[in-house]
This record gives sequence, structure tokens and C-alpha cells, in this order.
Amino acid sequence: MNPPTWRKSSRSTQGTSGECVEVARLAQSIGVRDSKRPGDVHISFTAEQFAALVQHIRTTM
Repeated sequence: MNPPTWRKSSRSTQGTSGECVEVARLAQSIGVRDSKRPGDVHISFTAEQFAALVQHIRTTM
């Protein structure tokens, strides 16, 4: 099995704090991790949970 390809938004370079998350499609879920600490653990979501999270962020930010 190939390692996951972690991606982050091209907008993550904006601002000065460098705070960003990375996402990757995993075998059975979608992973989310801190881009500053890629070796640490990640949080896994089902596709439905991830879609709901993104929708919530878009409507509240």
C-alpha cells in the first residue's frame, strides 16, 4: 500500500502564523492533521463526516 498523499490549501501561505491542516484520502476514511507536526497523529473522518465538517466551516467562517 502506498503512503497517503497529504494536501493543504494554497491559501495556507497567507498570513504570518502558518497555521494550517492537511488532508489525505486514506483507505477507509479522510485524514486531517496539523501541517506543522506531520509526524503526529491524525484525525479520521468518514466521507460524510468530512463533508459536514467542511460545510459547517464554510457557513460559520
